[in-house]
Amino acid sequence: MSDRPFHHGSLRTALLERAEIVLRERGIDALSLRELARDVGVSHGAPRTHFVDRHAMLGALADRGFDRLAHAMRTAATSQPDDAGSSLLASARAYIDFAIAEPALVNLMFSSLKDDPNSASSGAGRFFGTVRELVGSWMKAGAVAGDDLDRMALLVSAMMRGVATFAASGRLSSEEIDNLVVDAVASFAALPPRPGG
Repeated sequence: MSDRPFHHGSLRTALLERAEIVLRERGIDALSLRELARDVGVSHGAPRTHFVDRHAMLGALADRGFDRLAHAMRTAATSQPDDAGSSLLASARAYIDFAIAEPALVNLMFSSLKDDPNSASSGAGRFFGTVRELVGSWMKAGAVAGDDLDRMALLVSAMMRGVATFAASGRLSSEEIDNLVVDAVASFAALPPRPGG
């Protein structure tokens, strides 16, 4: 148990921070509100002031992951403000680096989409809003071909998720990951229009 006192508002953050560590080290099955309460040094009922149940805590953890991923992508993209292609490449690499560093969290994040696919105010909604905004800027600059923003945002998201899945598996070298990212990003600049669309 921790001797660290909690002031109003910090318990939720402490629980989510601890949950992320447990998820990373021991997996999703090791996460319980009671164990998290014990780990942060509060009564077993205290987490219920923030999370009605384990499912709600997992949803909040997924939201937090999506927010962190969106921030990483935006930060990487804006580090290359003068070159849209480099911005796209940096953002894709930030996504993949996040997935390699946090595979259990990324799996939780994307499995949570099945639970609440219409939650635009959720971390997933904010994440996909960030992807859409970035893709729009890349389309405007010519780094991503096409005129259907929603289609291209979905394709870019799917590409990043796919490459990240391969990268997180540990079966690719860093050089192979870099080459795959470059090839995938280059394909977006050369995409032909969709037939009939």
